Amino acid sequence: MKNTNYHLHLKGYVGGYDFDRDYVDYVLKKNEGKPVAVLIDSLGGSLATALSIASAFRAHGDVTVHFVGMNASAATIASLGAKHISMDSSAMYLVHKCSAEFFEWGSLNADQLAQVRDNCEAAIRDLNKLDNNVATMYAGKCSKDQSKLLDLMREGGWLTAAEALEWGFVDEVTQFNEQPPVLTDSVASAMAAAGMPIPNVPMDSNESLLSRFIAALTSIFKPNKVATPMAPVEMAREEEQEHENTETQVSNNPKEETKSVEMKKMFKIVGAVLGIEDFAVGEDGITLSAAQVESVENAIAERDKRNTELAEQVAALKAAPAEKSSSVVDAPQQQSEPSAFEGFANTVNTAKELYKMVP
Repeated sequence: MKNTNYHLHLKGYVGGYDFDRDYVDYVLKKNEGKPVAVLIDSLGGSLATALSIASAFRAHGDVTVHFVGMNASAATIASLGAKHISMDSSAMYLVHKCSAEFFEWGSLNADQLAQVRDNCEAAIRDLNKLDNNVATMYAGKCSKDQSKLLDLMREGGWLTAAEALEWGFVDEVTQFNEQPPVLTDSVASAMAAAGMPIPNVPMDSNESLLSRFIAALTSIFKPNKVATPMAPVEMAREEEQEHENTETQVSNNPKEETKSVEMKKMFKIVGAVLGIEDFAVGEDGITLSAAQVESVENAIAERDKRNTELAEQVAALKAAPAEKSSSVVDAPQQQSEPSAFEGFANTVNTAKELYKMVP
C-alpha cells in the first residue's frame, strides 16, 4: 500500500517541540474543513498536552491518525480525538496508570512528616481522578466497560497491533511500508527509568557493546530516581502543593545528560585497555563481552602487581642505610597527580558489582 502524505508528524516527547499543541493548532487551522492525516510515533509525555491535542482533533472533525513504532501513554491519549485510527502491523501500543514522581530529602519531625503524608494523600486523590478520566476516554473509544480499561491500565503491558485492534484502541491494522520498530539501548534505558515494560522487539545491533558498558559506568555517578510508569501530568494544583522539603511531580521519561571532564578522560583509558580508538558515551544499557571483561581484569591485575612491586621497593629503601648527602633541598618536591589509568582502575573496582549484572 502506498504511504500516506501526512500533514503532521508527531514524534518524541508529547509536549516537546516535535509534539507541540501550538503547531497542531496551526496545521489544523491551515487545513480547516479539509481532511488531516497525522503520523504518531512517541513513548509519551505531558498528559495535559495530550488531552489538549485530542480535543483539537475532535473539534476539527476530520483527523485520521496512524501509529508506527512504539507508542505509549500520552501518545495514545492524543489520538483519541481522531475520526479514524490505524496502526502499522509491526507497531506496539501501551496504556497504563498515571504515577507521581515523589522525592523527599532531609530529616523531618512529626509535623513535617504529617505534611508529607497529607501531600501524598492529595496526590493519590488526584491520580485516581486522572486514571478514571483516562479510562473513561479509552472506554469510549473501545466501547468497553471502564473497569476493564482500568484493569488493563493497572497491568500496563505492551499490546501488538492485532491486540490493540481487538481491544478497540485502533480501527484498522495496515501493511504500510514503514520500518518495524527497533529498540535501541538508549530508548530501553529511558523506558526502564520511566517504569515502562520493555517490549519484545528487535534490538539495534549498530550500538556498540562498549557504549553500553560505558553508559552503565556513567550511571554509577548519577543519583537514582523513582520510576514513573505513566506519562507526565501537569497538574493545575502543582504550585499549591509545592513545599520546601517536598516535591511531587508527574513525569514519564526523565533524561540526564551530565558528562564530567574527568569521566571523559577515564573513558579514553577504557578505550585503550579494550583496544578501541574512540567511542561515544550515551545513556544506554550495558553488555560486555567475555574478552572485554578479561581485558579490564588484566589491566586491574597489572596495576595491582605494579603497586605491590613499588611497595616492596619502598620497604627495601626504608630498610637500607641512609646515604650521606651534601645537597640542600630548597623546597619539597610535589607529589604527582594520580594517572588517568589509576583513576580508571579505581572506578572499575567500584563497578565490579555491575559486571555481575551483565547477561
